[in-house]
Amino acid sequence: MAKNVLIISTSLRSRSNSEALADAFLAGAKAAGNTVEKVTLQQKNLFFCKGCLACQKQKTCVIQDDAGEIVEKMRKADIIAFATPIYYYEMSGQMKTLLDRANSLYSSDYAFQDIYMLTAAAEDESHVPERAISGLQGWIDCFEKAALAGTVFAGGVNAPGTIDGHPALEKAYTMGITIQ
Repeated sequence: MAKNVLIISTSLRSRSNSEALADAFLAGAKAAGNTVEKVTLQQKNLFFCKGCLACQKQKTCVIQDDAGEIVEKMRKADIIAFATPIYYYEMSGQMKTLLDRANSLYSSDYAFQDIYMLTAAAEDESHVPERAISGLQGWIDCFEKAALAGTVFAGGVNAPGTIDGHPALEKAYTMGITIQ
């Protein structure tokens, strides 16, 4: 049975390396027959969470920006893949802001179960994405039906397009194609 897959690309840079991972994952998920949508945070207005917790009662955030539409897509998705550059050994700030703004999902009847993380960084050591993965895992742990299903890391990529030919692209594609 086809899954509803949502890919959220959090880099604000054109032709970013993490977006290339998102596109490879997307190609694999589509090849497997899934319904796939990619949302990029470029040109989106996301404001910081105020911590008011109104979303827990209203089931939606009171802040009027682009986060509400994205969070609703997250709620309906069976699978969510986040693509982020690694900045200072962490996920991008805009990804963290989106996760905070997705607080309304906590008390909702969300569909997602499998969560993926696709990361790219200038540094090439295997430990580089660990804190970013840990940060996402903390968010996932708040959702009892959800689990981290897989990660891909492309190290040694910095300038836009330097990921071309990197083995992580094939890994992202393969991870996407296994979704069924």
